[in-house]
Amino acid sequence: MANLTGKVALITGAGGKHGVGRAIALKLGEQGASVIVNDIVSQPYPDRSAEWEGLPQVVRELCALGTGGIAAVADITDAAQVQELVDKGVEEFGQIDILVANAGSRPGKDRLPVVDLDEEAWDLVQKTNVKGTFLCCRAVARHMVERDEGGKIIIISSVAGKMGIPRYAAYCASKFALIGLTQSLAHELAPNRINVNAICPGLVDTERVAHMAAALTDPGETPEDRRTRMIGETASTTPLGRVAQGADIADVASFLASGESDYLTGISISVSGGMWMG
Repeated sequence: MANLTGKVALITGAGGKHGVGRAIALKLGEQGASVIVNDIVSQPYPDRSAEWEGLPQVVRELCALGTGGIAAVADITDAAQVQELVDKGVEEFGQIDILVANAGSRPGKDRLPVVDLDEEAWDLVQKTNVKGTFLCCRAVARHMVERDEGGKIIIISSVAGKMGIPRYAAYCASKFALIGLTQSLAHELAPNRINVNAICPGLVDTERVAHMAAALTDPGETPEDRRTRMIGETASTTPLGRVAQGADIADVASFLASGESDYLTGISISVSGGMWMG
């Protein structure tokens, strides 16, 4: 197991009970890191898990592991709020060694063919996924460069950043962009001993799947029926026979956050059970 004792991680999009962000936060916490967990609101999915309290509950879980944790609500598409988020983490823990840029747009009106896609829906996806990730990377990279102790930046892209999918054009374009951002940043920050890598998950069984299903539901089908069908169809066509869980992504993130990945930068790792091997 990687040892992250003494390290500080900032993870965006970490308020969901079944989300990738929470899974990564707890994995890094188990390995000794202090963790700043962020989301746009304290509880981003009240419709899916009413008993779940969101960010405050993640912080309690981190504290129960014996490590430090703080919650920070911020909109990653706003540069001033992103800077306040980074400043809050540095003020609390003195440094940020690891960024996991995980926050992303919620599926909805963007899941249409391009000929039917509204400009507003397109812009929202790019603003959240591309601009938001850029702002977080820029703010944390500036801190890391100034501190001059190296660091790890992990960008959550998608297998949809490696292949086009019908009705996912806005999402695919944003995730392709994140792979380009990863590679450019990797070149720029290598002299500062800052590794920049991307994780490209396939379908992960999180709260987001329900929103995706609602956007893609066929006539006569309920969103929950569509969600069940999506999970089943993906599992049946995945070589390893199941969809991903948050822990699958967290395991890869913990490796990339650790010293074990010191000679890796600019790569995009597919975590899709073999569905996408590129």
